[in-house]
Amino acid sequence: MQKILIIEDDTYINNLIAKALTKEEYLCQQAFSGTEGLLYAKTEQFALAILDLMLPGINGEELLPKLKNDFGIPVIVLSAKDSLDSKIDLLNTGAEDYMTKPFEIGELIARVGVQLRRNSDSKPVKHLSHKGLVLNLEEMSAEINGQALSFTKQEYKILQLLIENPNRVFTKQDIYDYAWDDIYIGEDKTINMHISNIRKKLKAVTDEEYIETVWGIGFKLSK
Repeated sequence: MQKILIIEDDTYINNLIAKALTKEEYLCQQAFSGTEGLLYAKTEQFALAILDLMLPGINGEELLPKLKNDFGIPVIVLSAKDSLDSKIDLLNTGAEDYMTKPFEIGELIARVGVQLRRNSDSKPVKHLSHKGLVLNLEEMSAEINGQALSFTKQEYKILQLLIENPNRVFTKQDIYDYAWDDIYIGEDKTINMHISNIRKKLKAVTDEEYIETVWGIGFKLSK
């Protein structure tokens, strides 16, 4: 199920959108300020964002390029501004689409479907994020809240595997096959050492837990 971030400070409109999207079997995360929306973008994966412009905290115009450039999230803008210049400016800034308030909820749902289909066939994912940890897959770099972290190739691929599959438990053989691209021959100490090193590097900059040990099975991403 594709997950959509709704950033709208009007509770009625936010709930209306969430209810309609949920009925269409999308997952929704509701944010009621720009600051809250940015926090969710840093810690979760979204297929699309629906963004109001007039927001408390960080406003929509400031948040739009962050969603696009930092997290690669396509954006549909909602705004009471209906001038052609406003629409052109937002589309030039990176918005995929623009709807003027008041809007028909059915039309918004249709436009959401169009954008999700369009982006599912476009560029591959460039960034992964979870609880403030951001992986730039093109550069194989990592950071937490702007602070760079250094991982070995195998450590990085372990994190990538877990973040890409947040609900799955991986055995040590699964992890070895993916991160080393080699045949697993019972390399328990190797996996344990790399997991331990990842945890130490993360612990040095944050109190968040990222890797959960599932005893007798393997490891999974911590919620």
